[in-house]
Amino acid sequence: MASTGSSYSIVEYFGGDDGYRCGYCKNEKGNFSHGMWSHAMTVQDYQDLIDRGWRRSGKYVYKPVMNKTCCPQYTIRCHALNFQPSKTHKKILKKIKKFLIKGETPVGQCDDGCDGVLKEFRGFFEPLTSSLQRTVAIAAGISQALLKGEPMDSAFGEGREVPPVSPVKMQQCQVEHPVISSNPEETEDVRPATSETLREEPASSPAVKGPRHAPKPGEGADPKKPQCRKAKDLRKERRQQKEQRRQDGEALTSPNPASNQPKNLEEFIADSLPDDALHRLEVRLVRSAPPSPQFRASFNASYQLYKLYQMAIHHDPPDKPSESQFKRFLCDSPLEAETSPDGPEVGYGSFHQQYWLDGRIVAVGVIDILPNCVSSVYLYYHPDFASLSLGSYSALREIAFTRQLQKQSPKLCYYYLGFYIHSCPKMRYKGQYRPSDLLCPETYMWMPIEKCIPRLETSTYARLSEDPQAGDANALKDLSRALVLHRRTVMPYAAYARKRKGSSDEKEVEHYASLVGQTCAERILLYRA
Repeated sequence: MASTGSSYSIVEYFGGDDGYRCGYCKNEKGNFSHGMWSHAMTVQDYQDLIDRGWRRSGKYVYKPVMNKTCCPQYTIRCHALNFQPSKTHKKILKKIKKFLIKGETPVGQCDDGCDGVLKEFRGFFEPLTSSLQRTVAIAAGISQALLKGEPMDSAFGEGREVPPVSPVKMQQCQVEHPVISSNPEETEDVRPATSETLREEPASSPAVKGPRHAPKPGEGADPKKPQCRKAKDLRKERRQQKEQRRQDGEALTSPNPASNQPKNLEEFIADSLPDDALHRLEVRLVRSAPPSPQFRASFNASYQLYKLYQMAIHHDPPDKPSESQFKRFLCDSPLEAETSPDGPEVGYGSFHQQYWLDGRIVAVGVIDILPNCVSSVYLYYHPDFASLSLGSYSALREIAFTRQLQKQSPKLCYYYLGFYIHSCPKMRYKGQYRPSDLLCPETYMWMPIEKCIPRLETSTYARLSEDPQAGDANALKDLSRALVLHRRTVMPYAAYARKRKGSSDEKEVEHYASLVGQTCAERILLYRA
């Protein structure tokens, strides 16, 4: 088929499907969608399509049948300019920085949880060096073999299950099994060795009965030092003092008042690393369609990483993540590379954001840069770094990237995270990037996610718009003006219908036009054989 140039989008509409396997609830025939193959697509047309619930996978563009599919998928966008990282997001950013500086990674957990539990126990009991603490550990049911770091079989016996001892259970066991000193002179004041009594209690504590003994030199708490206090009590006291100063109109004593403002996302990301940091991380943006020289040079390394990710994370057989499948899924794109005077310097289209750690690719984020947003398509990473939460970290980096592009293109201010699936708990994490909106599947109006959650708690499919009178402002009104490509000629549907021979395809074309909306129907060329 001859190309008509870059001014038109060209699609072939396939209609709806009979249902296929859902990747979320595993229903074999529960997922339904409309689909079309895009031979070419302008970035503005695709922006309008995703604002009507469409998404792309390679060159295939699809739209879930929301009121029929088992797990309704709602388009979600984040207001990038107003985004503030949550405590969870800050922990992830700090975790990455700690890894880059010291090379420390969080303890992972295997599929069955055993390895993670064993490492947790070993890390928890490493400080237990005194005979008193070891006695407490034995009373809690943890053998000496485990404390010494021996294999699980030697610690618990062949085929025995690891006893699930939690810190709460640990405290209970300590209370139930008081430790009795072997020195007769020290048995006058015998108390259970709980987590609180392992450090000296205040003299005024009502739980202490009988005379107190002054600590011997080198033993016990130092009476000259202030008494130990809980961290939450100290934080509460500081908050009260700060509030009191505000009420009294006192100026804060900080030498730099700006330091009291919370750090924004860019400040967390741009935190400089010391010269002796163990690792260096660099994020490179390369155009994937059409492929840039930088993309071609790193293609094999990127593909090998994808193959490793699919086999380790999604358990694909070695022959499934083939090079051709990788190209179709994550490299091919219908989006035309475009530039605009008021657009970003890198232009619009499809890109890969490559995360290079010490000279090798460890993660790749596939994104589309569109007139109003950065749209996240996919992320894959090296399985060895799964504990670093690279999925969330890359989303934070892409939000920061969106904010960077907005300085060059004012209307580019949203970050699209794909689909939000409330019926699938694992997919609800996308709602944590606030403020964010969900797309109403009936009116195609954006609604704050806070107002949508109560409706989705009641029903998996819901009309999100609160206005019962609201409708689709871009609904199909005049089918005759929809454009088609027939015999290499662009024409409105009315002219095509007069020339067409054979059975009428009006219902199929009308269904397509109603899904894409009047605006896109008048711009996108629907290919007709």
